Amino acid sequence: MTQPVVTRFAPSPTGFLHIGGARTALFNWLYARGRSGTFLLRIEDTDRARSTPEATQAILDGMAWLGLDHDGDVISQFDRADRHAEVANQLLSEGKAYKCFATQDEIAAFRDAARAEGKSTLFRSPWRDAPADTHPDTPFVVRIKAPQDGETVIRDEVQGDVTIRNDQLDDMVMLRADGTPVYMLAVVVDDHDMGVTHVIRGDDHLNNAARQMMIYNAMGWDVPVWAHIPLIHGADGKKLSKRHGALGAQEYQAMGYPAAGMRNYLARLGWSHGDDEFFSDAQARDWFDLGGIGKSPARFDVKKLENLCGQHMAQADDAALQREIIAFLAAAALPEITISQQDALLTALPYVKERAKTFPELLEKAHFALTARPISPDEKASKALDTVSRGILAQLTPHLQTVSWDRDTLEAVLNDFAAAQDTKFGKLAGPLRAALAGRAVTPSVFDMMLVLGRKESLARLEDAAT
Repeated sequence: MTQPVVTRFAPSPTGFLHIGGARTALFNWLYARGRSGTFLLRIEDTDRARSTPEATQAILDGMAWLGLDHDGDVISQFDRADRHAEVANQLLSEGKAYKCFATQDEIAAFRDAARAEGKSTLFRSPWRDAPADTHPDTPFVVRIKAPQDGETVIRDEVQGDVTIRNDQLDDMVMLRADGTPVYMLAVVVDDHDMGVTHVIRGDDHLNNAARQMMIYNAMGWDVPVWAHIPLIHGADGKKLSKRHGALGAQEYQAMGYPAAGMRNYLARLGWSHGDDEFFSDAQARDWFDLGGIGKSPARFDVKKLENLCGQHMAQADDAALQREIIAFLAAAALPEITISQQDALLTALPYVKERAKTFPELLEKAHFALTARPISPDEKASKALDTVSRGILAQLTPHLQTVSWDRDTLEAVLNDFAAAQDTKFGKLAGPLRAALAGRAVTPSVFDMMLVLGRKESLARLEDAAT
């Protein structure tokens, strides 16, 4: 029977959820969810000076926005320090690790001398095979005994087989002089104890895999499947940084990108399924595999992100879209909309969601439905409401009092009215937009009239005509 898939996302809570970390979380989530597996979340908070509750919450909030639900409780790496030390001490008792009494000054002196002689600066501790009766009564670290000959092969699902000569591996420290475990030990113990079968993470961790495999092998544990994914670069080909714009997942939420569009874009950023660009969550879960991940860094392209977001908004369920827009307003610290405005937005969404790429764009298109009388036209709209236009609107209003309020009828009435004025409907559109929305650029006049209804539409036309 095939072992059930278990993946994990293990961020350090030292800031926001980086967009690269969000993609790593997404890849792990997709791989597990597509195989009826388990997706776990571990907070690697051993760096107590930099780890903060606020940063942890930012990670949780970012994942919640992206819809990346995890199984079980959030695991704190710091809380498991005793277990990490237990493994190190087990290896020490089995002779697979040793106490090293070399001081930092001695290690630095060794490296300075090696550098001066053009030799390797890889520290070889004189205490590796020293008898216990020669040990001094001074502080020590616990080092694992690295293999000294042969090769270590990292069998990576993305990078292929990566071979490292064992004489390039040092006797890695597992416990510091104060008895606290190092990150490299904690990661392995946690992944083993959590039953992680697939480690999907950034390729900046690739070299760590060989060192972590020393612990797996020394403990007789199964080595997980490795998949080291390339980092995300900016459009200029350089590692993604602040100079390229927003870096945090929540920044994109606050800018008004829908979560479905961001999931689609991040999944496509470094992974492909044929030529498919736009796909649903269900398709992503079904299609995602490690073989589709490229070896080269992906480039973050805002235009592609916006294009996908626009497609997802156009196909979104209106009620779900309304809820996400309300959440966006809160995330962006913008004024809330009232219950009546929420209802108006829901009515308007089918008419305004087609061409918007972000929520601010969509809300601008829906402005006509969210604003209240008296309508205050902007500068461009005001120019369309000159004396002649106001007079035309005054003549038009009676023609709309009793007609059926549907698109075909409204189009016929307005076109007939335009013909009677010896003009075309296009000439009426400007004043109608200004009257109904106070904007020069709006959804179609007929869409706005249908959303607003007869009473509100006529009231706005009458206001503009006076």
